[in-house]
Amino acid sequence: MFKRMLSAFGVGGPSVDTVLDSPHAVPGEVITGEVRIQGGSKDAQIEEILLSLVTRVEVERGDHERAGTAEFLRVSAGNRVQVTAGQLTTVPFRIALPWETPISAVGGRELPGVVVGVRTELVIAGAPDKGDLDPLLVGPLESQDRVLEAFGELGFSFRSADVEAGRLHGVRQELGFFQEIEFFPPSRYAGRVGQVELTFVASQDDLVVVLEADRRGGMFRSGGDSFGRFHVSHEEALRTDWAAAIDGWLAKVAESGGGHAMFGGHQEHYGHDYDHHGHHGRRGPGMGGMVAGAAAGVVGGMILGEVMEDVFDGEGFEE
Repeated sequence: MFKRMLSAFGVGGPSVDTVLDSPHAVPGEVITGEVRIQGGSKDAQIEEILLSLVTRVEVERGDHERAGTAEFLRVSAGNRVQVTAGQLTTVPFRIALPWETPISAVGGRELPGVVVGVRTELVIAGAPDKGDLDPLLVGPLESQDRVLEAFGELGFSFRSADVEAGRLHGVRQELGFFQEIEFFPPSRYAGRVGQVELTFVASQDDLVVVLEADRRGGMFRSGGDSFGRFHVSHEEALRTDWAAAIDGWLAKVAESGGGHAMFGGHQEHYGHDYDHHGHHGRRGPGMGGMVAGAAAGVVGGMILGEVMEDVFDGEGFEE
């Protein structure tokens, strides 16, 4: 990002520029970088350098939905930092991303509707002076990517993605929000199933995959929402035939209005007509391809930095 003058020091004061060693990361990974402070016309002291992870969150209040900025991690990178006039002072940092950090990029492309960034805040004379907001492209874990690839293989189409405030019933969460990635189902389920929503809740040891389908009503079946929950270790997720698991669940949702399913760990395994440890040989366009097409229509020619500025500086967001 561009260097930013520290307004608390007035004209001739120092400027700050936060630089990530890499803008790419995955949940659970440690990201590194440095805060670069260029000295101004006279010596200065910064009481504290604070770095925080932020994301855009939708909050439902009654029948209305409001967007806001959620800070989900804050760390101190340095205290009482002396900045010499005309000299460059660098302060390195390390931030361990929470395992539940939202996915903001798939297949190397930004995921429309989801933004994650590192925000720099400097405390000067007891008052905060906000600096950079650097975008972070958070890709899926390998275990999550296997699930996303199955959606592409089965013929789902990406619809939208967002992060919503709240907690999922029966799922242990560390953060106060969860991400939803929404798909249109394959054409063979047209008229019986509306959109399908996918949510990941990851930890160091395991992965919870939550599915929600909008079941269409008909002459012999009721409408409503159906849920599926798959709780597996990351290793087991790599061995699971997710295409068979997801398709089997969705078929039962479409046929009978059921589909309240759980498998993995000590829970009862769902479905006996497929081997969820098998390997599926077919490969579809993949999640990356789906996102590429959606991104072209959603963000057009904008670069991620412009999207971040628009999202976090817009009305209704905290800065």
